[in-house]
Amino acid sequence: MKISKGFKSYSLIWLILTALFNVIVFVTPSEINGESKFTPSFWMGYALIIISLIGQLVCSYISLKDDNLKRVFYSMPLLRVSIISLIVSCITGTVFMAFFTAAPWLAAIICLIVLAFSAIACIKAQTAGDIVQSVDSKVKEKTFFIKNLSVDAEALISRAGTPEIKSSVKKICDAVKYSDPVSCDELSEIEGRIQYEFTVFSMAVKSGDTAVVNNQTAELIALLDTRNKKCKALK
Repeated sequence: MKISKGFKSYSLIWLILTALFNVIVFVTPSEINGESKFTPSFWMGYALIIISLIGQLVCSYISLKDDNLKRVFYSMPLLRVSIISLIVSCITGTVFMAFFTAAPWLAAIICLIVLAFSAIACIKAQTAGDIVQSVDSKVKEKTFFIKNLSVDAEALISRAGTPEIKSSVKKICDAVKYSDPVSCDELSEIEGRIQYEFTVFSMAVKSGDTAVVNNQTAELIALLDTRNKKCKALK
């Protein structure tokens, strides 16, 4: 599987910071005031930070695995929440590593609470991003008909051989431009008719048949008007 450049750069930074953290932890004196710092509370704090680092790397991969900027944008809430969760975990873990004489049961409860809330926050952020992406995809599907028709109509302007035909094409362009952009299943029949009539109109424009162009212009405008009224009725 191809890994995006963004994640490669991010994972390198992550690796450096994780290595630096471990060096600081194990290079510092193992005994303080004659007591070993490697107590259960210390290891719980250490485990919290390591687990959070790994979890954050996973979240970063999910967010940055694709070079598609739009998909990365949808995943930004997850990336942001995972970084905030990591910061909170690092602060909590450092406290227990520094105050290694703290009660182990207290360290265990607080570390588990931090991990649980971090996981819940990340899951919610990912779910929210997926929902927004899904809605956006559905909106694109529902607006495809009018957008596609608008592009096809605009392309016909350069194919118009006479000023009269060009004027008719511009009328269709305006009618499409100001039409309701959202489609639905109930409009499939009339949109099929519009597509058929537009195909006839397009062929007439290209062949320079003014009579057919004028006739199809009136028919298309009427059909688009009917579609707009149906759109309004369905809302």
